Amino acid sequence: MPPNTTASTGQQPGKSGRRKGRKARLIVLVLVLALFGGVAYGSYWSISTVRASFPQTKGTLTLKGLSGPVEVKRDNYGIPQIYASSDADLFMAQGYVQAQDRFYEMDVRRHMASGRLSEMFGKSQVDNDEFLRTLGWDRVAKQEYDTKLSATTKKYLQAYAEGVNSYLQGKDGEDISLEYAALGFTNEYKPQTWTPVDSISWLKAMAWDLRGNMQDEIDRALLTSRLGPKQIADLYPQYPYSRNKAIVQEGQYSELAGAFQQGGTSGSSGTNGTSGTNGTGGTSTGTASGASGTSGTASGTSGTSGTASGASGTAGLDSQLGGLTRVLDDLPPAVGVNGDGIGSNSWVVGGTHTITGKPLLANDPHLSPSLPSVWYQMGLHCRSVSSTCQYDVSGYTFAGMPGVVIGHNQDIAWGMTNSGVDVTDLYLEKITGNGYLYDGKVKPFETREETIKVAGGSPKKIVVRETNNGPLLSDRDEELVKVGKKAAVDTAAPDRGDGYGVALRWTALQPGTTMDAVFAMDKAKNWTDFRKAASQFEVPSQNLIYADNENHIGYTLPGRIPLREESDNGSIPAPGWDPKYRWSGYIPQDALPYEYDPERGYIVTANQAVIDPDKYPYTLTADWGYGARSQRITDLIQSKIKDGGKISTDDMRQMQLDNSSEIARLLVPTLLKIDPENKDVREAQKLLEGWDYTQDADSAAAAYFNAVWRNVLKLAFGNKLPKELRPKGQCLWVEPVNTTGPADEAEKVRECGQRDPDRAQPDGGDRWFEVVRKLMDQPDSEWWSTPKVGTRPAAHNRDQLFKRALIDARWELTAKLGKDIDSWSWGRLHRLFLKNQTLGTAGPGFVQYALNRGPWELGGGEATVNATGWNAAGGYGVVWVPSMRMVVNLGDLDKSKWINLTGASGHAYSAHYVDQTDKWADGELLPWAFSDQAVEKSTSDKLVLKP
Repeated sequence: MPPNTTASTGQQPGKSGRRKGRKARLIVLVLVLALFGGVAYGSYWSISTVRASFPQTKGTLTLKGLSGPVEVKRDNYGIPQIYASSDADLFMAQGYVQAQDRFYEMDVRRHMASGRLSEMFGKSQVDNDEFLRTLGWDRVAKQEYDTKLSATTKKYLQAYAEGVNSYLQGKDGEDISLEYAALGFTNEYKPQTWTPVDSISWLKAMAWDLRGNMQDEIDRALLTSRLGPKQIADLYPQYPYSRNKAIVQEGQYSELAGAFQQGGTSGSSGTNGTSGTNGTGGTSTGTASGASGTSGTASGTSGTSGTASGASGTAGLDSQLGGLTRVLDDLPPAVGVNGDGIGSNSWVVGGTHTITGKPLLANDPHLSPSLPSVWYQMGLHCRSVSSTCQYDVSGYTFAGMPGVVIGHNQDIAWGMTNSGVDVTDLYLEKITGNGYLYDGKVKPFETREETIKVAGGSPKKIVVRETNNGPLLSDRDEELVKVGKKAAVDTAAPDRGDGYGVALRWTALQPGTTMDAVFAMDKAKNWTDFRKAASQFEVPSQNLIYADNENHIGYTLPGRIPLREESDNGSIPAPGWDPKYRWSGYIPQDALPYEYDPERGYIVTANQAVIDPDKYPYTLTADWGYGARSQRITDLIQSKIKDGGKISTDDMRQMQLDNSSEIARLLVPTLLKIDPENKDVREAQKLLEGWDYTQDADSAAAAYFNAVWRNVLKLAFGNKLPKELRPKGQCLWVEPVNTTGPADEAEKVRECGQRDPDRAQPDGGDRWFEVVRKLMDQPDSEWWSTPKVGTRPAAHNRDQLFKRALIDARWELTAKLGKDIDSWSWGRLHRLFLKNQTLGTAGPGFVQYALNRGPWELGGGEATVNATGWNAAGGYGVVWVPSMRMVVNLGDLDKSKWINLTGASGHAYSAHYVDQTDKWADGELLPWAFSDQAVEKSTSDKLVLKP
């Protein structure tokens, strides 16, 4: 029962146009009736079983190990604020309260992070466990706990674990969560005690989903089976620095980096050697700015041979990398869509531009939708802040992890977006017997044996092999164990033999100090404290924005970011046998970009480039997001502050909800010039006349445009990509690979897509915006050609392909929404389903019906500020969302606002299961009480925990 598989909930939209969450009583009734009907393996749950796991939120409980009483105050949404007199009591109570609300979620997460899903869900998860054991997150987490973390952090982790275990004590599974009762029908699984390492392991899972460009490395290599270097370069254009501004514009890079800047970016002096990373005479003019290494980086010191040896016959990697992609497709996502499409918005506006005269800070991380939400809202308050009780902080954290990850304390506020810096590299390994080739010699593998326990089955033993570059991922897929000898390789590469292996080097597979950073940020009082804390935030590398009540704003990029040799920009799999492709170290923390109180008075981060490479001596990545969202946010801020205008908290909220489509603004004027001839197609085309490019849920124009955009991408690009990138179920007749000319119809072969639809290409994100933008001025480009299919005409140029897309979109929406365009709306296509992890995706049908919620019909879209993402290759359904939204008001913290995607509770029939979702869908924010007085006023339930 893989947590990331999909299944229908069987629920229908409500009359209001957005499906409301079911009332708890109705769901309980449906569930009990179904179970009395005998569909649950001959047993049934009673209403008392359903309610048994609900947490006690009033009165008094004894919690052994506390040094004094702790108060847990919950508001009308069940959001807890904890008050204690010591740090240890505070985090022990946090563990207890999170376990009350979310232990099943915590348990699933730790089993995923440690590669033990089979213990809960049986043999269906063995393959996932094999892959996760190969990565070895829990082993690294244990090393962190044993060797890297401070004694204070260990104390807090231990206190948190004690709180969780106090909750578990004396409880059977069904007393903890209804899902355990369901699992009890098929196996004898019993929840185990919590450990400090369980909390740290979750950071590894989070880092995996935010790991950067690993999928781009795979995709570029796979593309070579059908596309040439120039074509691949077309699909990975350079970042548009002149149009979409980088994050750091006025910032500093420390004295160390400044010295490099003085020495020149050509690298005449500096870490990266004689030719430099970004110099005009170095690797290539586009390496750092996103020019895609697959195109060969035709100029530069490494030349074509260096890149070719890096690819090592990349055309022959289809089997290995295609198999790896299938493994990644099946792997349950931790917080994102398996590393793809993940984005976030966060920006801060200084007091000179706000109504309050103090900074406003907004954040909305974009992650895959989950039920319950990946985030957990809470406050951690020392009754009196002192050396023995140091915290007064509120915000969002993860169930299973102490502290607060994003939020504010009494002095500062901070937010995060994924930086996208390149911290992973795939290495091709020449396997010889029990070893691998490195620097002309065969080195033995490091090996370890792992035993996977399987609920209802026999345990399975595996051997994990590692090279000096990391674990051998190719061992985890049968197609990768041996590959054909026919693949072409460069003469500089060793003989392929039975095939190359694929190893992963990733910064998160080394022990780090991120857990120390979380606690340090939570108690930081100023910019100096915050920067010091951030320097410990090694993995995953995040864009951190900052504001304080002394009217300062800032940005800093932390993280362990590799230094690569001049011949390697990390954009394609590298030859593991060549020492030149080893990492040579890490960028010094004090040489990473930051910005403090910029003159413009605001800072925007939305996964765009961190800094223009002409201004910075190090390569951070070749694969930024392309800046569509960040530039739109910047434009919205500038429009508000021009002529002395001021920004309010509600203005920040409204910016978060902006639905404007940049690609529509680019394409619609040309689409309106096309004469489609057919009256029904013209009728649909007229929807675009006068449209303001806003993708509201009730917009028929947005529905039609997005269907046209999807078909433009499919016709121009999707049908020309190799099967490994196309969605499952999409089958095409294509010319065989390695033909020298156009094949006859009889010679064509049928190929079907192999990728999960939510991860297929072209996904329609802002990289594709940039691809199409560049081709708009090339109306006769070969990309605009597409063959005739049935009665649909062939196209030989841009306008003919656009005409075909207008036609295809009209009939696609006729099939999906009906012939009457007056009934069309974007929300009918663009729907959000919330699915309870594990049992909500692969449990019995009645369980899915009871645990899942939806759909909600949403506005927004791909690469808009209101980023309700969808994958154009796979369909229109929502695949990632603003997983929470917050706006912090440093002028009056009690006037800050927040919202979560679902609710505080993980219990399916709790009033707080999805009680925030309707408001989230409507773009509303809830009051966010922080001061003692405001929290007390908002309290509806109070629980006292006593020693």
